[in-house]
Amino acid sequence: MNFKPLFEPKTVAVIGVSLSNRRHPANVIYNKALHRYPATVYPVNPRGGVLQGNPVFRDVSEIPDKIDLAVIAVRADLVPDVMAACIRAGVGGATVISGGFAEVGRTDLQQQLVDLAREADFPFVGPNCLGIYAPNVVDTFFLPAERLVRPEPGNVAFVSQSGGVLVDQMVIFAGEGVGVSLAVSIGNKALIREIDLLNYLANDPKTRVIAFYIEGFSRGEGRAFVQAASRCPKPVVVLKSGKSPGGQRAASSHTASMAGDYTVFSSVLAQHGVVEVINEYRLVSYCEALSCYPDAIQGRVGILTGSGGHGVLSVDICAAVGLEVPELTEAEQARIRERLHPNIQGIASLKNPVDVTGSAVDDDFYEAALGLCQSDQIDCVIILLLPYSPGISGDLGARISQLYRHQGKPLVAYVPASERYRILIEGFELNGIPVAASIERAIYMADAMRRCQPC
Repeated sequence: MNFKPLFEPKTVAVIGVSLSNRRHPANVIYNKALHRYPATVYPVNPRGGVLQGNPVFRDVSEIPDKIDLAVIAVRADLVPDVMAACIRAGVGGATVISGGFAEVGRTDLQQQLVDLAREADFPFVGPNCLGIYAPNVVDTFFLPAERLVRPEPGNVAFVSQSGGVLVDQMVIFAGEGVGVSLAVSIGNKALIREIDLLNYLANDPKTRVIAFYIEGFSRGEGRAFVQAASRCPKPVVVLKSGKSPGGQRAASSHTASMAGDYTVFSSVLAQHGVVEVINEYRLVSYCEALSCYPDAIQGRVGILTGSGGHGVLSVDICAAVGLEVPELTEAEQARIRERLHPNIQGIASLKNPVDVTGSAVDDDFYEAALGLCQSDQIDCVIILLLPYSPGISGDLGARISQLYRHQGKPLVAYVPASERYRILIEGFELNGIPVAASIERAIYMADAMRRCQPC
């Protein structure tokens, strides 16, 4: 199937718009497409009429243009006839927003859609979903534009069975400065499923990391998905729900999914080098790190800090997730010490964590970071910056970032989340260095690189 009409449409038909209810989901989608996106959009309602000065077409076949994407938002029992009309009219594909299918026991109605689509080689997303968000291209979410937080265009694709989880994650991504290439809510995934989108995104030049929120699979599908993910040339990150018996029941009623045996699924993910995360906050940290550094590391980290307490905390967190913090050799410590300013040479602790103390200035942080990058025992350097230290300038983030360009060793930074420190944070981000708002999340970023191992 050709997914390009779904994700790169030039023309869109919104089927099911109301002439009397401007808050109808189809109207919300139509208004966004009309005012905010480049595709030409056409409203469809069997009664015809005029909507915002534009003619409303009674049937998709009446539209004087070839339609790439149909957004179907009509009553469930009407969807098969609408889809059949789209197929006859040569529409490229559809997203079915309508609910009332397998999630409420109407598997027969859902199967009608699948049979129609397979016979015609017609791709569709859904039903019972929000659909597709492609930055600057298309947005089929029935959420008012002023209420939806949109990440900037980027290189992380996110596929979710749940529309609510997808929207929440977009808020988190936007807050952390993580851009998306594509976001898809697949709902009941009657036709297009995770493995189909995995194969598509594996070849998408705009996507560098592929993330999934998964509630369940049909029988035997989970193993096929994991095997495909292990062959994917890009990092794959999975957030799985339905881990408990209650969660499995909830998944079945939400999107008609078989949650299956979570313990087995989790074990298979780990065996095949697919990164599993336990919550949505780890998901964004893992995606941010892997979007910058897709290659795996052994998991030996160097920690640079101006606070001994932060260093101790970070070592404990590293131990908890399985990262090593190897002690630097005497020679390596001596090389770093001789580069530091004389006033801190006698008080800095350089074993790893490297604590240059609150008296350090930009030069000290830079030289210590360089020393860690040059150590053969270190795969990744975690930099814990306390921007309220008097010797640190707003240029330090940008300056330290250059070390990755010259040394080739991944860097991860922690800077407290505050607009007051924005210039320091941007110095890292503008140079492609991931920044976390907590020590824990900085360490999760390093852990993502360790866990993304080819099988």
